[in-house]
Amino acid sequence: MSFWVNHSLLKKLCISGGICILIYLGLILSLRVGQTRLMFFPSEVLRNRPSAVGLHYEDVWIQVQQEKINAWWIPSTHPNSPVILYLHGNGSNLGDLPEKILLLHQLGLSVLAIDYRGYGLSQGAFPSEQSVYQDAIAAWNYLTVERGIPPQKIILFGHSLGGAIAIELAYQHRDVAGVIVEGTYTSMRKMADYTFPYLWLPIDLILTQQFNSIEKVRVLNIPFLFIHGTDDRVVPYQMSQELYAATSSPKTLLLIPNAGHDNLAATGGQKYLKAISDFIESVNLETTR
Repeated sequence: MSFWVNHSLLKKLCISGGICILIYLGLILSLRVGQTRLMFFPSEVLRNRPSAVGLHYEDVWIQVQQEKINAWWIPSTHPNSPVILYLHGNGSNLGDLPEKILLLHQLGLSVLAIDYRGYGLSQGAFPSEQSVYQDAIAAWNYLTVERGIPPQKIILFGHSLGGAIAIELAYQHRDVAGVIVEGTYTSMRKMADYTFPYLWLPIDLILTQQFNSIEKVRVLNIPFLFIHGTDDRVVPYQMSQELYAATSSPKTLLLIPNAGHDNLAATGGQKYLKAISDFIESVNLETTR
């Protein structure tokens, strides 16, 4: 009788263990297949347009393979001014950018801001690391080929995930004038460690969307400006410090006290604007020598 009870218990434990293993394997598979849903949060609704802040703009459609992405072109009033290619974060779209574009325009810059496929009015399926890289390259080609803007006049500006996209674009086109990134991370692998520090999973097996910026900046000899808020609860500011340390000169790091992930300009005020203005002036002087 005792043997039967133990055997029954063992059978139940084996069944329970098997179920747990299946659940665990299912979780791993679902995270590997569906991880883009945890990284990209596209919205089709545009909250605002540049005209709402008094800016004249051109609605632009840029071909990417069989689809088109939507972009805004806001030319500077100053001839031959540097051009900003602005790349937003994973939870934004063009409708969140008019105030940011206005700040850059007031610095005398032309701006091209894009929505990745799946965001805003841009066509296409749900985004991925590969697709957003393709979208950025298409925007680069639009500026350099269709508008005939020299690469040495283009400055990439990326926020959060957009910073990782800007770094990849600079990695592909090393003749860019400079790169500004704010609130961005070293790699998605490190972000997984930061976001889920106690989740025991084979992250290296699961992760297909790498965004490995730290390895790319090590080989770039391009002017960089890193901006980060010390109160950022989404991406720790230490990641910008690590990117800065890994980057060759010329480079600048601006840490804004008490700033979070999305309020760097408002919290930093003139200090924020001066850092960008000084960086652009230094890059512009270097490229015109």
